[in-house]
Amino acid sequence: MKTLQILIAGPVRSGTHDQPERIEANLERLQQAALAVWHKGHVPVIGEWLALPLAQAAGSTRIGDAVSELYLYPVAHRLIGHCDAILRLEGASRGADNDVRIGQALGLTIFTHPDDVPGMDAQT
Repeated sequence: MKTLQILIAGPVRSGTHDQPERIEANLERLQQAALAVWHKGHVPVIGEWLALPLAQAAGSTRIGDAVSELYLYPVAHRLIGHCDAILRLEGASRGADNDVRIGQALGLTIFTHPDDVPGMDAQT
């Protein structure tokens, strides 16, 4: 088995009422899943890792503002084409559901829990 690049998808703003501490908690949950994927020998990516700095450079002052919306979903959609799989974390999220839809159309493997991601042997 080769090392996989896996997009971590799940709620970020959904259900937060745009409260920064709740958004941060969701991002932390994505990052913990990314860490689990890393320890299994794969390369995790989260769209916000790329989109938020771009949005900030373009003038965004907070996640969810008009400028950030120009980058968040488009970056994830471009990124999906470079991934081998998607790990869709539990929780309502139209954006993550759309990521899965795009991934399925591209034939990517969809995992629903970090435990479902196969581990690599210790040599990798």
